[in-house]
Amino acid sequence: MTSQARNNLFQPIQLAHKTLKNRVVFGAHTANMSMAGIPAEQHLGYYLERAIGGAAMIVVEPMPVHPAAVLTRGNFIPADDRVIEPFRTITKACHTYGTVMIQQLYHVGQHADADNAYHAGWSPSGLPSYHDSDGSHAMSEAQIEETICAFVSSAKRCQKAGFDGIELFANYHALIEQFWSPWSNKRTDQWGGSLENRMRFSTRLCEDIRGACGADFIIGLAISHSSAAEFELSLSELLEIVRIHDAKKHMDYITCGTGGYLDFGSLMPTFLYAEKLGANLSSAVKQTVKFAQVTCESHVRTAENADYVVASGEADLVSIVRGQIADPHLVNKAQEQREEDIRGCISCNQMCWGRRSRDYWISCLINPSVGREHEWGGDRFITTNHKKTVLVIGAGPAGLECARVAAERGHKVTLCEAMPELGGQFHLAGLAPRRGQILELLTWYQTQFDKLGVKVSFNTYMDADDVAALVADEVVLATGSMPDGTGRQRWLGAEDSLPGLDTKVVSVEEVMRKELRLKETEPVMVLDEGGNWRGVGTALHLAQLGHPVTIVTPDPYVGMELTRTSSDSKLRSQLKQAGARFITESIISRWHGDHATVTSMLDGSSEQIEAAALVLATTNMAFNELELTLQERGLACHTIGDCVAPRQAPYAFYEGRKLGLEL
Repeated sequence: MTSQARNNLFQPIQLAHKTLKNRVVFGAHTANMSMAGIPAEQHLGYYLERAIGGAAMIVVEPMPVHPAAVLTRGNFIPADDRVIEPFRTITKACHTYGTVMIQQLYHVGQHADADNAYHAGWSPSGLPSYHDSDGSHAMSEAQIEETICAFVSSAKRCQKAGFDGIELFANYHALIEQFWSPWSNKRTDQWGGSLENRMRFSTRLCEDIRGACGADFIIGLAISHSSAAEFELSLSELLEIVRIHDAKKHMDYITCGTGGYLDFGSLMPTFLYAEKLGANLSSAVKQTVKFAQVTCESHVRTAENADYVVASGEADLVSIVRGQIADPHLVNKAQEQREEDIRGCISCNQMCWGRRSRDYWISCLINPSVGREHEWGGDRFITTNHKKTVLVIGAGPAGLECARVAAERGHKVTLCEAMPELGGQFHLAGLAPRRGQILELLTWYQTQFDKLGVKVSFNTYMDADDVAALVADEVVLATGSMPDGTGRQRWLGAEDSLPGLDTKVVSVEEVMRKELRLKETEPVMVLDEGGNWRGVGTALHLAQLGHPVTIVTPDPYVGMELTRTSSDSKLRSQLKQAGARFITESIISRWHGDHATVTSMLDGSSEQIEAAALVLATTNMAFNELELTLQERGLACHTIGDCVAPRQAPYAFYEGRKLGLEL
């Protein structure tokens, strides 16, 4: 089966002195991979894989231009020529594939991170950070000039490193936007007050960089808009700034995103948000400019989305970031009309922004080669010279990925699954509200298995005799985990089980399998110890079915583990709108069949709360009975995923990929 030709997406376009081979950009984002501030082999593998995959332009992650601009542990070292040669290695390698290379330059102003920078944030008016509780330093005119010089020096350094241009970080209320906005610019000198004065900083940046680097050097401007707060720049004010800059031909392109510090969830929107989120701004900017090309970013997830944005005239270029993280060869596959082979991003943010938010280098839940391209060869597999028969038992994330990779390498693979569909608990997660992208991913696996000749046996529960009868060269157990069933709570460690578990107690897995039979209006209590999608996603599912839902969690707020993905606030809003009640920093000390005793961890007080059923979202237990039996018989096997230890999905995908490469 071939997919539709995306004729609009694959038209070349002129950008300043460069011709882009298609309209797809791999936009700027912090990969956080530097070693002591220097780009290294990990960076090379990461960006080169996307160049090989067909991206027309890559905007390499932001370079802080000044010590006051350092934001993350993995930032590149500012104002230092030692970065030039390592960057030249990256740009030269990517240029080989016809990819235009840009580097983003940034300064977050008042939102600096003292933990990393050990330098006060510099801002127009010394206002507080929204990154943490620190204040910032109001820049003197001399410091403004120093900062402008730092931007220009950084641009010249980029040019020496082989970059075709730079992109100025004017989005998300960073320093440039702080100068633009009357909210954050209270100055009464030549840098504040009138619009002309508030634009003086960005005007100087564009003009001074152009003067220093010449006409054959691309200048981009990244902007964003949010309507979350009335005191932020309005859309009309932002468009007027863009119009003035464009009339002076200050920038060759404008990248249009969403969100900011006051609307963080839509900055990197998860599946809770609509797709093509940045198209509203890019369309407005496209109607405003006469010179600059316009790039749409923010939740443009698929080639279909991207082609639509270009075809409808909402943008000239489209930045697909997480989509090309999940599948670095998205562009080539779409151009070859093989969209069924594209591993689609599931918009979870768990290992891209989720790892970056904890100051690690980024990866991907469904593509564990991300960040390991230099070790694993990216998404390209070398056929083995020692082909084997491989039996994989269990078609959850670990088993799926191991079976696929082993087959990609030329092994003959049989995959046995006890259930009637692929995915295991991951399939159940795909049944939660707005999580259909998970089911699309499982369809992708089935498509790959069909092409690779993997034999999939559903409704096939394997015991030790079955394994021995198949006589496989390699046996892989990916049998997953099972609900604990005891109601054991981590913060009630002395109790092996929750008193009163006799009736009307179910796991989240049973809920998603529709095994909980209640009338629509009957109340349900969810004990959520994980603070992640397993518990709160199930709670949202129940609330949207019409059940009054009470969520009890030992955490200080509902969805705490989802904070790293920037999806917790939006989720809590949806839960509240669906009528859910939150009880935090509490445990369930007893279940009575029709109500629960809920005890505060803060003061020991208890409350009796009515519920027709109790849903347990506690830590699962490894399902490893087959492993133990095989060990008793002296039969060798590999174990991966939750049957080793119950964890979240990315670690199962990782272990599946790793073993598939080693077999």
